[in-house]
Amino acid sequence: MHMLPSTLLRSSVSPLSHYPTLSLSCLAFLMVPRKFVGELGRMPWITPSIFDNTNDSRIVDEWTFGQYQDHPKLSPLSLPWIHGLPKVISLPSQLLGSLNHVRLPIGYWAFDVSRGEPFIQGQLPYLHKAVQWAQNHNLKIIIDLHGVPGSQNGFDNSGQRKLFPEWHTNQDNIKRTNTIIKRLASDFKNMTVTVPVIEPLNKPAGFYGDGFLSVTKQYWYDSYGNIRYPYGTDQVSNTVIMIHDSSMPIGYWNGFMNPHSYEGVILDTHIYQIFSTAHIRTACNKAQGLATEDIWVVVGEWTPAAIDCARYLNGRGVGARYDGSYPGSTRVGSCDGLTDYKDLLRHYWEAQVITFDHGQGWIEWTWKAENADEWSYEAGLENGWIPHDPTDLRNRISV
Repeated sequence: MHMLPSTLLRSSVSPLSHYPTLSLSCLAFLMVPRKFVGELGRMPWITPSIFDNTNDSRIVDEWTFGQYQDHPKLSPLSLPWIHGLPKVISLPSQLLGSLNHVRLPIGYWAFDVSRGEPFIQGQLPYLHKAVQWAQNHNLKIIIDLHGVPGSQNGFDNSGQRKLFPEWHTNQDNIKRTNTIIKRLASDFKNMTVTVPVIEPLNKPAGFYGDGFLSVTKQYWYDSYGNIRYPYGTDQVSNTVIMIHDSSMPIGYWNGFMNPHSYEGVILDTHIYQIFSTAHIRTACNKAQGLATEDIWVVVGEWTPAAIDCARYLNGRGVGARYDGSYPGSTRVGSCDGLTDYKDLLRHYWEAQVITFDHGQGWIEWTWKAENADEWSYEAGLENGWIPHDPTDLRNRISV
């Protein structure tokens, strides 16, 4: 849709150079109707009403959502938010004109609760419906395994909030995860026009050290084989694997899965600054690192939100750093009554877009949040801090 500037075509050997099903124009702007997070996985800050309506403070993630409630009354097919899925994918043509990819997260529990996990199932039919709807509207889907057995980071976005992630400590956890990736790769191996990318794990917690990272690296190798060779032969699929940077600094992965030996690999990095200051300059300073990665890199999550005031953003029952209600934080200001915030959102959004175009694309998180407009792409379009044409920039910033 939007071609990459010629200055970004810096190498004739790239992970995608032999795979025309994922074209350069498709990678130039990767924007995401992220409302899907409410359909195939629940997070308290995106849909707080679902958690508040339980009237149970113990329910802080999808694990406890199923653990402390009666499953027969909670089939995903009966919940009202599931029916928003076709509405979101069937966006007006003037909006679809600026969107080309949907990053669709799904948890392991959609496939396997064989160890007695309390999760509610029923998501898989909607995964396949989403692929069909995307195909009908010429959108492409990145399937993202967002949570795995034992949790890969201990955050509620993995499905289970806990003090320490345990995915990497148990070979059974990893074996179950590999089985799921094999199934996804097999299911969509001949649908790369619509499903060109599979991300085998979101946000593994590499900051826990070398032991965690060594397991993660082996898992990336395993996933490469599972996703790129799904036919049981030496035939290669056109499906691209998106590996996550595991919250390590830009440059850490240089030399890993070098494109001369591993084709069809993208690095996903998530860049958030809601806990820092000097936002625009900090964003601009990311440009060089993105431009010098030796494999293709996409900023797979980011936001124009400059502070962490969205309700439950840090977890249900947990406060915000900005207003000092987060344990151990120092108050900066009030989360209520912010003024001139729309101007900041527009400047900050544009600074990040200009910077992230030094990589191979970006995916904004999120399409719609219930009570957090600064995180909502839809609200940004409606209120003017995000242009309908993402190349229509008011503030040309040199980075």
